Amino acid sequence: MEELKEAIREVPDFPKEGILFYDITTLLKDGRAFSKAVDALSSRYEGAQIDSVAAIEARGYIFGPTLAYRLGVGFIPVRKPGKLPARTIQETYELEYGTDTIEMHEDAVGKGQKILIVDDLLATGGTAAAACRLVEKAGGQVVECCFLIELSFLKGREKLGPRKVFSLLAYDA
Repeated sequence: MEELKEAIREVPDFPKEGILFYDITTLLKDGRAFSKAVDALSSRYEGAQIDSVAAIEARGYIFGPTLAYRLGVGFIPVRKPGKLPARTIQETYELEYGTDTIEMHEDAVGKGQKILIVDDLLATGGTAAAACRLVEKAGGQVVECCFLIELSFLKGREKLGPRKVFSLLAYDA
């Protein structure tokens, strides 16, 4: 996994001073590294009972549909409000300074369906926890929350409660 970490560019002071941004675009442009990341993520769920993969806009859309395709299951987009054409359900969550909202189609998840939540990064966990609540509100069961990167020092797992969490790469500080 060190090879994957080396493929990720670290950008200091982005988007604001004091933040170290982990830029996955350098991993994405490296065909070998991108393939290795997708292979590692998808192999974890081969044979698992998953009905669909729900991914969070925007960078979750890089890995979510790819994993859904590899696993032969459906894909559910979780988006910012006003972007989906049919009736939606929403979930609002806390940010450091204010709130944000995500939504999905109200018919995206059937009662009892097993859903894998995917995003590129687990930081504070607010967005992922909101996605889990959306799936559960629709009657689905979150099998696991899957991330390429986890910033473990931000303790995002705590917001996900008892749900299973997997991250391919972890950064401690």
